[in-house]
Amino acid sequence: MTRIRLIAALVMAPAAIAAILLLPTAWLVALAAVVFLLGLWEWFDLADIDETLAKTVLLLAHVALMVALVWASRSGSGFSFALFELATLVGVVWWLLALVWLGRYQFGSDHTTYARVFKLAAGALAIIPAWCALGWLHASDPSVSVVGSIPKGHFWLLTALMMVWAADSGAYFVGRQFGRHKLSPRISPNKTVEGLLGGLVAGVAMALAISLLAGAERSQLPAIALVATVATLFSVAGDLFESLLKRHAGVKDSGTLIPGHGGVLDRLDGVLAALPAFALGKGLMGF
Repeated sequence: MTRIRLIAALVMAPAAIAAILLLPTAWLVALAAVVFLLGLWEWFDLADIDETLAKTVLLLAHVALMVALVWASRSGSGFSFALFELATLVGVVWWLLALVWLGRYQFGSDHTTYARVFKLAAGALAIIPAWCALGWLHASDPSVSVVGSIPKGHFWLLTALMMVWAADSGAYFVGRQFGRHKLSPRISPNKTVEGLLGGLVAGVAMALAISLLAGAERSQLPAIALVATVATLFSVAGDLFESLLKRHAGVKDSGTLIPGHGGVLDRLDGVLAALPAFALGKGLMGF
């Protein structure tokens, strides 16, 4: 399984990096919408929506919302990301509220009640803002990067994503070697406080390193480190929330689409929470 997992990662990572750096924002946003919607389909399963027709209607409703956001953002003078920024803010607020949910394990566990409604709303609040944050970051700075002729915004999105990937890897390896204190044993027994700290260090270090490719100045590094710290912690909340959904549903993975990695949502959980936090932080801190 480890070999299959490694091969899948070696295929996915270069493809994702190439798409982020080389595709125009419009094409990347369209491609990301497909990936995020695949994750949303798996979210429906975790929310105990079994009927294919019901899931299809719900998916089309989210597609319509995405299309409406793009259409409403067009103007005679170009494209405005104001609605994308507002959606990003909504996403940050949602993940702060999700922390309260994480502290109440039983809430939403009984799918014979209105739990599915809450979980469907949570899915929309996770997927749509993260998608908007992705587009906002990618287009945030159209000036040329210090690397070739690639726009800086492309590297800022890469910074956010590689920060999450590094945090996941750091938490895994540090947790395996030094993990002693459980972070949230009822939701995710394998996660440890030591792993959290290791992931935090790895995520911030990666964010600082990649931000230099986007032309970040030395004076901006403390602000980038602060935003990366907060965004990495948000990614942990996203990971824990998906673990909570899986515990309620009684499954190990959100799906089987990615060999050795489970489902698409298993790869997106931390990203969904980190992207809005990083994008909003970047906007507020002005780097």
